[in-house]
Amino acid sequence: MITPEELLYSESHEWVKLLDDGTALVGITDFAQDELGDIVFVNLPMEGDPVVAGEAFGDVESVKAVSDLVSPIGGTVAAVNEELLDAPQLINEGAYDAWMIKVESVTGDDQLMSAAEYEAFIASQED
Repeated sequence: MITPEELLYSESHEWVKLLDDGTALVGITDFAQDELGDIVFVNLPMEGDPVVAGEAFGDVESVKAVSDLVSPIGGTVAAVNEELLDAPQLINEGAYDAWMIKVESVTGDDQLMSAAEYEAFIASQED
């Protein structure tokens, strides 16, 4: 499992990359994409939509199941990775390259885990 040190993580297995301009990229973790299996469809919000920490902002469909995408932060959707709409398999190919939404006016990032905390969280769930 890959867990880049520079990212922050949520218990619902999303990652956040805080950018210098005050925005943040959000995607799902390598652990999540591995658990889901082959991803075949992604449903993402529209630019300008609000996102609320702890609430669904879309969903991802795999050969195994449909799973909600839970926003790890609050704010407003500044951009959507439209490439994923046509090629959702990019998430399986590189979960940390395949960001889903870019969020501005970020709130709630103080609730996120470091890479080490996230790895410990996953280990505790497997017991």
